[in-house]
Amino acid sequence: MKTNQEIKEMVKQKYSEIAVADSTDNAASCCGATASCCGDEVYNIMTDDYATLKGYQPDADLSLGCGLPTQFAKIKNGDTVIDLGSGAGNDAFVARHACGPDGRVIGVDFTEAMIQKARANTDKLGFNNVEFRQGDIEALPLTSEMANVIVSNCVLNLVPNKEKVFAEMFRVLKPNGHFSVSDIVLVGELPEKWKSTAEMYAGCVSGAIQKEEYIGYAKKQDSKTLRCKKKN
Repeated sequence: MKTNQEIKEMVKQKYSEIAVADSTDNAASCCGATASCCGDEVYNIMTDDYATLKGYQPDADLSLGCGLPTQFAKIKNGDTVIDLGSGAGNDAFVARHACGPDGRVIGVDFTEAMIQKARANTDKLGFNNVEFRQGDIEALPLTSEMANVIVSNCVLNLVPNKEKVFAEMFRVLKPNGHFSVSDIVLVGELPEKWKSTAEMYAGCVSGAIQKEEYIGYAKKQDSKTLRCKKKN
């Protein structure tokens, strides 16, 4: 059994390789178009087409997502949006279009190569209200109560301590803020051979937890927030 730190280092190494690889190679990751580590029979089951979304930037799309969280995030003009596990900036740039020139988007990713790629994309596009910070989403490099909306796409399943991530999400959200997360959860048991495979963890599968447990972490933090509001 790998320790939490070993899992983080393994995920960081895998996604560093993805960041510097060709986009066609990225599509072969477990969350991409073909799943080289998941079996030859798996194709296009975890990616969604961003091409129709306003703000979409093809150079920032590494085909690593498993949904379209920005599409359902109800981002308004002027909002401050946080993207957890921002990669090359795909969801952050879509969020930027939604929040407009008066808004702000901050992407957080703990892989240096991804941050560099996202910043290069930002510079190329000339955006002045999007920034990317390197950091662990279990301990966000952000001040409390700063975000109107948090988005995340197929990332929390990669994090060993998901409860801590949800606690951080509620910490940085403003009162009445909300989040839109697309992720992989389990309904039923994952085979043991998949649980123990490092590539499957980096590919978003063996790090997934039961649906009810996942939702339970969010409900727990929501209850804590409500109790704090009543005390104040």
